[in-house]
Amino acid sequence: MLLWVILLVLAPVSGQFARTHKSIIFLQPPWTTVFRGERVTLTCKGFGFYSSQKTKWYYRYLGKEISRETEKNTLQVQESGEYRCQAQGSPLSSPVYLDFSSGDSVVLRCRAKAEVTLMTTIYKNENVLAFLNKTTDFHISHASLKDNGAYRCTGYKETCCLVSSNTVKIQVQESFTRPVLRVSSFQPISGSPVTLTCETRLSLERSDVPLQFCFFRNDQMLGSGWSLSPKFQISAMWSKDSGSYWCKAATMCYNTTSNSLRSWIQVLIPASHPVLTLSPEKALNFEGTKVTLHCETQEDSLRTLYKFYRDGVPLRHKSVRCEKGASISFSLTTEHSGNYYCTADNGHGAKPSEAVSLSVTVPVSRPVLTLSSAEDLISEGAKLTLHCEAQRGSLPIVYQFHHEDAALGNRSAHSAGGVAISFSLTAEHSGNYYCTADNGFGPQRSEAVSLSITVPVSRPVLTLSSAEALTFEGATVTLYCEVQRGSPRILYQFYHEDVPLGSNSTPSVGKVSFSFSLTAAHSGNYYCTADNGFGPQRSEAVSLFVTVPVSRPILTLRVPRSQAVVGDLLELRCEALRGSPPIMYWFYHEDVTLGSSSVSSGGEASFNLSLTAEHSGNYSCEANNGLVAQHSDTISLSVIVPVSRPILTFRAPRAQAVVGDPLELHCEALRGSSPILYGFYHEDVTLGKISAPSGGGASFNLSLTTEHSGIYSCEADNGLEAQRSEMVTLKVAVPVSRPVLTLRAPRAQVAVGDVLELHCEALRGSPLILYQFYHEDVTLGNSSALSGGAFFNLSLTAEHSGNYSCEADNGLGAQRSETVTLYLTGLTENRSGPVATGVTGGLLSLAGLAAGALLLYCWLSRKAGREPASDPCRSPSDSESQEPTYHNVPAWEELQPVYSNVNPRGENVVYSEVRIIREKKKHAVASDTRHLRNKGSPIIYSEVKVASTPASRCLFLASSAPHR
Repeated sequence: MLLWVILLVLAPVSGQFARTHKSIIFLQPPWTTVFRGERVTLTCKGFGFYSSQKTKWYYRYLGKEISRETEKNTLQVQESGEYRCQAQGSPLSSPVYLDFSSGDSVVLRCRAKAEVTLMTTIYKNENVLAFLNKTTDFHISHASLKDNGAYRCTGYKETCCLVSSNTVKIQVQESFTRPVLRVSSFQPISGSPVTLTCETRLSLERSDVPLQFCFFRNDQMLGSGWSLSPKFQISAMWSKDSGSYWCKAATMCYNTTSNSLRSWIQVLIPASHPVLTLSPEKALNFEGTKVTLHCETQEDSLRTLYKFYRDGVPLRHKSVRCEKGASISFSLTTEHSGNYYCTADNGHGAKPSEAVSLSVTVPVSRPVLTLSSAEDLISEGAKLTLHCEAQRGSLPIVYQFHHEDAALGNRSAHSAGGVAISFSLTAEHSGNYYCTADNGFGPQRSEAVSLSITVPVSRPVLTLSSAEALTFEGATVTLYCEVQRGSPRILYQFYHEDVPLGSNSTPSVGKVSFSFSLTAAHSGNYYCTADNGFGPQRSEAVSLFVTVPVSRPILTLRVPRSQAVVGDLLELRCEALRGSPPIMYWFYHEDVTLGSSSVSSGGEASFNLSLTAEHSGNYSCEANNGLVAQHSDTISLSVIVPVSRPILTFRAPRAQAVVGDPLELHCEALRGSSPILYGFYHEDVTLGKISAPSGGGASFNLSLTTEHSGIYSCEADNGLEAQRSEMVTLKVAVPVSRPVLTLRAPRAQVAVGDVLELHCEALRGSPLILYQFYHEDVTLGNSSALSGGAFFNLSLTAEHSGNYSCEADNGLGAQRSETVTLYLTGLTENRSGPVATGVTGGLLSLAGLAAGALLLYCWLSRKAGREPASDPCRSPSDSESQEPTYHNVPAWEELQPVYSNVNPRGENVVYSEVRIIREKKKHAVASDTRHLRNKGSPIIYSEVKVASTPASRCLFLASSAPHR
C-alpha cells in the first residue's frame, strides 16, 4: 500500500521596499517550509550603489541571534529560524522564517507471479535506487521533496528474461503547514492582555481533518492543555510572564504534530511620574544666581531617560546622572523666568513631573516712547497713540506719560510689550512728550519726543475748462483741482477711471490744472486728490463723454455650409470697430434696403435671410451714429439652386423610331444652378455623361438598332442632390423586308374553277404588317398579320392567267415582292402557237443543262450537311415556313415540262412551266394541312429569270429537281 501526500508550496516572504527601499531576501526554492536535509539559497538584493558588494546576514532562533558577513549576496542554509540581510548601501530587510521539517514514511512493495523470480531492483526515475534481497518492501522513513519521482521494480523470469513492473509516481504533501505563532504584542505593558494565535493551513485533500492546539511558555504548557481553538487569551501580563512562547498543532489522533518557532515576549514596566526639585530651595531670584534642577523617579534605572523643559520647550543643558535621577545647573538670566518640568522614560512611555515656577527679578531699563504716526505733521482732530515700553525689567512695571512735565496718566503692565494711551489732537497738543517706567527698583525716564499739530487738506473740487465744447476727438481739455484749507505743501493728483494722469505740487492753498488732447479713450469719469501728508482727499467724479465718429463697418456673411444654397439661413453681421454709441446699422442687397438695427452700447448688429435664388448678388451695410455715415465694402454672394427633376425627351426624324435612324436624347432640369452634369441611362446602364456649363440641358445621340428598345431615363446633378427623370419607353421599329409571294393550288394541274392560295410573307419587320395582293397590278385584296405572313384565296377563271405580286407595309415603307406568272392549262398552247413550240424545243436543251448543273450543286451541299451562305435551292419562304411548295415526281426522266418563251427579245429571258406531269408514284412529303388541302399536293412552279438573282434560280430548281 502506497502512502503519498502533496507538498504545500508557500510563497516567499519579502519585506516592503516601495517606500523605505529595504533590502529584500529571495528564496530558491521559493518556499518557507522545506524538509530536513535540503538546502535553501538566500539571495539579498539592495537598492544602494554597493548592492552587489559585501552582505551582512542575521540568523535568530529561540531568542538567540547570530550575524555573519559574505563577500557575495547569496547564502545557503539548512537550519530553521528567522533570517534577515542587509546589502551594502540599503537598510536591513524584513525577516523571513524558514522551517526545515521531517516527512511521513512511505512503503513500496514489489510483487510478482509465481514464474517470476524477484531478485528485486528498485528504480527511481530510471536510475537504480536499491537492491532488495529476500524482501519485497522498500521503506522511505521520512518522505520529503527529494523523494518525489517515478518508481518501478524488476525481476527475472525463469525461462527467459528480465521483467519490469508498472511505474508508480510519488508526490509528497504535508497534512498541514507548520504552525506560526502570532502574538498581539511582543512587548506588552505590565498588566495588559495578550492574545496568542497558532496559525496553520490544511492541505486541500485533508481540508476536513480537525486539528487541536496547545500553547507553551519556556516548555511549560499553558492553560488546560490541548484545545480545538487556535487562540489562547492571557488576561494580564506581568514582568514574571516574560519568556519564550511557542505553540503545537496536531491531528485529533496525534499521528501528525508540528511545532511553531519560538518567540520571545518581554513584559515592559512603565516608569512612575518623576519629581522635579529646585536648589537652593529659597534662592535669591536675581540675575547671575546659580540654580540646579533635579529630576528623579522611584524605580530609577540606568535605562531611564530624563529630559528638562521650560514652558514646554526642551532645555539645551546637558543633564548629569547622579546615584538617583539626573540634574542640570545654570546661572539665572532674564530668559530663565517661567515654568519648569521634567520627564522620565524607561522605553515604555515618558512620564512628566509637576511644574515648578521660577521668576527672575530684573530692574527696568530706560523706556522708549513712540507715537502712532512716523511723520512730524499730526493733523488736528486725529487720534494720537503714545506707546511706552522698557525692553528689560521684572513684571509688573508701572508706566507714566507726561506732556511738558504735566502728567497725562499712568498704566501698569503685567506682561511684556509696554503700554499705550490715546487721545484726539488739538492745537494745544503741540510740544514735548516723555514717559517713565518703574518696577520697584527706581523709575527710568524716556527721551522726549516733539509733536507739531498741522491742518489736513479739505476735500478738493474738480472742474473742466468747458463742458460743451470738449466733445470731439482732438480737442484740448483742462482739468482744475482746488482745496479750501490745508497745511502746505499740498500734492495734487489727477485720475481717469482710477488711472493716474499726472500730479502737481503747490506751496499754498489754491488750484492746479492739467491739460491734454482728447481721444476716444478719454471718455469716462475723472477725479483728483489733494494730500499734505495726512492722507489724500478725493474730489467727486466728473464724467466726460468723447464723441467718436463711426469707422468704416465690416460686413460678414455666414451660412451653415461652405456654399450658400436656396433655403439656407443667411446671417449678415455688420460691425464698426470704432464709434460712439448708439449706432444705427442698415443692410443692403443690390443697394435695396433689407432692414436696420440699432446698437445702444457698441458692438455688432445682425440681419437674417432665408435664401432664395433671387438673393444672389452684392451685399453691403452702413453704420451711422449721427456724425457721419460709413458704408462697408461690397460682398458678392452666389446662391446655388438645387436642380429640379429633369425632363427626358426623344428627338427623331420621324414619329416612329426606326432601326438606323439617329435618335437624340435631350435631358433638361428647368431649375438649378450651373454647371449641371447630366447622365443618360438605358435600362439603368449608363450611356454617357455630359456637363452643361450654362443651362439649356444636354443631349446624347444614338444610331438606333433593335437593342435600343427599352426604358430610358436621365439624371441631373449640380453637386447638391442628384435628381432622376421619369422613365420613358422607346420601341424601335424595323421596316419590312421584301416579301416573298407563293402560289399554291389544290392539285398538280391547275384548271379553271380551282381555288388558288396566295401566301405573302416579309421575313423582317415590326408588326402589324399590312399585306396587299395584286394581279397584273390590280389589287385583289389585303390582310394584316402580326407574324407568319398573310393568305389570299382566288377561284380561278380564264382571266386569272398572268403576273401576280404582293406588297408588305408596316407604316415604314411598302416593299413589293417579285412577280410570279401563272398559266392555266390549255391557254398556253393557244397563245404560243407553232412559234412557241419551235422556240421551246430550241431552248429546252440549254435549260436542261443549266437545271442539271444547279441541281447537282444543291444536292452535293445538302449531302454534306450544310447550306451555302446563299442557297440557290431555297427561297426565303422555304426557310421560314418549312413547308414544301411542291411534290416529288416519280423519276427524273419523267419530268418533261413544256416551257414557253415569254420574252422573245432575250433580255432577261423568263421561262414558265405550262405543262405539268402527274405523279406516277407518291412519296411522303411534309406539308402544311392549312395550305395543301388536296392529298395529291401539286407542284408549284414559279417564275425563273435566267441570269437573275439567286432567289429566282431557286424557284426554278424547286420546280425542276426532285425533293430528297
